Amino acid sequence: MSINIKSAKEIELMRIAGRLAADVLDMIGEHVVPGVTTEELDRICHDYIVKEQDAIPAPLDYRGFPKSICTSINHQVCHGIPGRKKLKSGDIINIDITVIKNGYHGDTSKMFMVGSVSPHAKKLIEITQQAMYTGIQQVRPGARLGDIGHAIQKLAESRRYSVVREFCGHGIGKVFHEDPQILHYGKPDTGAELKPGMVFTIEPMINIGKRHVKVLADGWTAVTKDRSLSAQWEHTLAVTETGFEIFTLRDEETFE
Repeated sequence: MSINIKSAKEIELMRIAGRLAADVLDMIGEHVVPGVTTEELDRICHDYIVKEQDAIPAPLDYRGFPKSICTSINHQVCHGIPGRKKLKSGDIINIDITVIKNGYHGDTSKMFMVGSVSPHAKKLIEITQQAMYTGIQQVRPGARLGDIGHAIQKLAESRRYSVVREFCGHGIGKVFHEDPQILHYGKPDTGAELKPGMVFTIEPMINIGKRHVKVLADGWTAVTKDRSLSAQWEHTLAVTETGFEIFTLRDEETFE
């Protein structure tokens, strides 16, 4: 494992990219309503990133991915491809945004509730966000990668949810996905030691049902095998001298 330690200049460029990615999620919220298609959401985000931010939507053509954002609805776990499907009241959807600005990536995702959502769906969304925050709170110099995964797994399983294991967080910078891998399960005091200048995502995927997933014939969209609801949240952050800095924090968030 070769973990890239970012310089102060690189950290500043990643702050810019992270802020832009967060801004896209702030912008798109008012458009996530019953009747809109995920293809329309993709077009709005694409135009905003390219025309307003003068940035690049990283997913477009990445390893053949055909769209500029990922949209994962209900039992879709991650990497959903925007299409002609219309959102309906009661749906939950993860919108995953990655922008490239000045050569550096900002990567973040958020859950949205469409219309009136069931209490159990709302609770899944809330606990998944808490799990991400709990993982982030483990980040400090001297901690280990396993501490992050353990904290997330402990919280999720205490609520009788399951943690998806086939996908994980990742190092990020000039490269979209680089070392280290950030597992969302594991044992404390295991894995690589965290050091200032490391930059990575934490992005747990939590299921109401069993953890097992499969990838559909499109080669991208991952779904729960038992068709149970799944939720995901994601932030990009850096290890600092005293703890962490979240690059993709949104205006609506008060997490410290």
